[in-house]
Amino acid sequence: MIKILVSNDDGVTAPGIVALTNALASSYDVMTVGPDRNCSGASNSLTLTNPLRINTLSNGYVSVSGTPTDCVHLAIRELYTDEPDMVVSGINAGANMGDDTLYSGTVAAAMEGRFLGLPAIAVSLVGSKLKHYDSAAYFTSKIIKGLLVSPIAQDQILNINVPDLPIEQIKGIKVTRLGARHKAAGMLKTQDPAGRDIFWLGPPGEEQDASEGTDFHAVTNGYVSVTPLTVDLTAFNQITSMKEWIDKL
Repeated sequence: MIKILVSNDDGVTAPGIVALTNALASSYDVMTVGPDRNCSGASNSLTLTNPLRINTLSNGYVSVSGTPTDCVHLAIRELYTDEPDMVVSGINAGANMGDDTLYSGTVAAAMEGRFLGLPAIAVSLVGSKLKHYDSAAYFTSKIIKGLLVSPIAQDQILNINVPDLPIEQIKGIKVTRLGARHKAAGMLKTQDPAGRDIFWLGPPGEEQDASEGTDFHAVTNGYVSVTPLTVDLTAFNQITSMKEWIDKL
């Protein structure tokens, strides 16, 4: 049976990871390993200065005292006797579109699976008052079936964003590119009870490129967005021109 590692960044007890595990467990051999707390925005961070501790919960999920990247790395390297066949990260509570993917722990968990040589996807549910994790789980299951027939390239992952709608109201699936936001708003400055300044991260910027073909546009119009992301961040189109002036230094 196909073995799938499920992880996330919202924490091992979050509703999204439970919905995803339940949806996949009927067809695949699933191991669920997630952080012991909410790690949203953790990106690709690893825990380097503290040991990682694990705890097996009553439902069989494994909680890790680390980041989403830690969870996937630990699961593949230590918790599995044989490697899983795929890593699926999510279902994230909220969008991971456009620039957000750079900060996303959900996307980072999938990236770590790909760094370790495995097919990987990240899935998020997009909305304000999230209700339809079953919709995200349903479309994730469909996409996994497609991947088993038509695998993605070894330097890529899939980033999936599903509108928070009932399954029957979702219009279909679109392959998209990342959109873009305006720069984020400033920090929110306030004071603690002792009168000392403290700061909170401000809200994200408004959508700047949400044109047709982007993940923003697809989800806004009721479609599931599937964006292939490359793990190699090299800007290959710049190498030749940059070499010309670097060589003159």
